[in-house]
Amino acid sequence: MQQPQLKPTLNAWHLWGLAVGLVISGEYFGWSYGWASAGTLGFLVTSLVVATMYTTFIFSFTELSTAIPHAGGPFAYARRAFGPTGGFVAGFATLVEFVFAPPAIALAIGAYLNVQFPAVDPKLMAVGAYLVFMTLNIIGVRTAATFELFVTVLAIFELLVFMGVVAPGFSVSRFAAGGWAGQDGFSIAAIPGMFAAIPFAIWFFLAIEGVAMAAEEARDPRRTIPIAYIAGILTLLALALGVMVFAGGVGDWRQLANINDPLPQAMKAVVGADSGWLHMLVWIGLFGLVASFHGIIIGYSRQIFALGREGYLPRALAAVHPRFGTPWVAVLAGGAVGIAAIFSDNLITLGGQTLTANIVTMAVLGAIVMYIMSMASLFALRRKEPSLARPFPAIGYPLFPAVALGLAVVCLVTMVWFNPLVSALFAGLMALGWAYFRLTAGQRAAIPPAAPAARIV
Repeated sequence: MQQPQLKPTLNAWHLWGLAVGLVISGEYFGWSYGWASAGTLGFLVTSLVVATMYTTFIFSFTELSTAIPHAGGPFAYARRAFGPTGGFVAGFATLVEFVFAPPAIALAIGAYLNVQFPAVDPKLMAVGAYLVFMTLNIIGVRTAATFELFVTVLAIFELLVFMGVVAPGFSVSRFAAGGWAGQDGFSIAAIPGMFAAIPFAIWFFLAIEGVAMAAEEARDPRRTIPIAYIAGILTLLALALGVMVFAGGVGDWRQLANINDPLPQAMKAVVGADSGWLHMLVWIGLFGLVASFHGIIIGYSRQIFALGREGYLPRALAAVHPRFGTPWVAVLAGGAVGIAAIFSDNLITLGGQTLTANIVTMAVLGAIVMYIMSMASLFALRRKEPSLARPFPAIGYPLFPAVALGLAVVCLVTMVWFNPLVSALFAGLMALGWAYFRLTAGQRAAIPPAAPAARIV
């Protein structure tokens, strides 16, 4: 029996749109929670350190994604480097990242729509977003990726409009007021808050690695994936810095620190609640959230598909739609988990943080574990397989991968320290996954060899 296959239909523009679109909602919401603990200046420092981690990571990750083009992405790299157990750890971490990020974005979509329709429950709007975009993902990956490119370009345009409209109201003094964890001057007491803000700085860039999961659906992935990654990270660096600085300097940034719609509220301080600019931001700004939400559905479905195909999850999850050629069961399965998370206030509202903040933290924990496994895999494969074809070797090797690995370890330790309850929930989920992994060894042994297009090469 032949392994399920995906169709290679995506070009470099599609992949760039996916790289930026996966992440761009991070510029619209989520990051401002970092101000609550670090202040504007403290969070700026944290964000620059995290940006360094992501830049060095992407310049290194391109080696893996082009040498081993596989829908499982990090799962495939770690399995090749460290065997089935390594594959499990990386695959589970990636799954947590990509399954828990969409409900946070869906809640933000609901919050943005609630600005226009206060009578409608934001959670119901979030569920509606799942239903619409799961359907679009099932219809076909090229259709989904073309739509992703379109909404990503609109989202970038809207962020540029936001910066232009609020620029006249920007003040350095307002941005810097209380900028060190509530204090006007830096002190040692500001450092814990800067560490606590790490998950929200990561939210600026979270999920860009999802492009690797479209590798089996990319045309000439050894050329198009590096183009998408490098152009994508440069685009996101510029947007993240611009949005954060301008939003923090147009009013009292403390009013934006614990809400899901900081950009409309920042613009309101400049143009007023009745301005057409504000309404445009709310409506067009939804494209940024939609771009990431839609793109991450592509990512989580391919990860679930790959893990199911290789026997790390039930094989039924690897079903490919006979007409559309998409992993439709995986799309629905990840959506079911995300919708459950939206309504899990009592379970996920831990440690005094909001539901959205804790879902963000859970997704970031998965991402950081995956980054560590990916960089460790890069070093291991350089040693174990020096003759492996590497169409795009890591830039700055070994320095850049080492910097990315070191900063990722620091981020993980810090996050566990400041988020013990969410970290315990993450560990508990991993323990359940490990139990399933151990109980299904026979299932993996019975899987037929992969067809050439799916084989890790």
